[in-house]
Amino acid sequence: MGNGKSDLSLPLTELEDYGRRLRSIKTRLDHTKKLFESSRDDIGDGRVNDALDDFESNWEDGREDITQQLDALADMSDTVVREFTKLDDDLAKKVNDAVKTEDTRGTRK
Repeated sequence: MGNGKSDLSLPLTELEDYGRRLRSIKTRLDHTKKLFESSRDDIGDGRVNDALDDFESNWEDGREDITQQLDALADMSDTVVREFTKLDDDLAKKVNDAVKTEDTRGTRK
């Protein structure tokens, strides 16, 4: 304390980016079936396509849980950024108000 540095700091930009990246991962996870279907003709081998279909079918079971968790983490990240920004703004306003009040008291008319 007293060295001019904040006692508390959060990497808000990184947290905002974290939420966006989590949502991007979720979007990509939701598109595996379309990716497999678009590659079907390129792969050609029916056994590979069958294996991809089996994977997609099994993947659907766990994907919903994973995407819900990704949403929850992204929402938490957004909440931390929003609430910390709000707190920082409120504290800055209080400090500015206190300085203005102090200046008014010290002024003689």
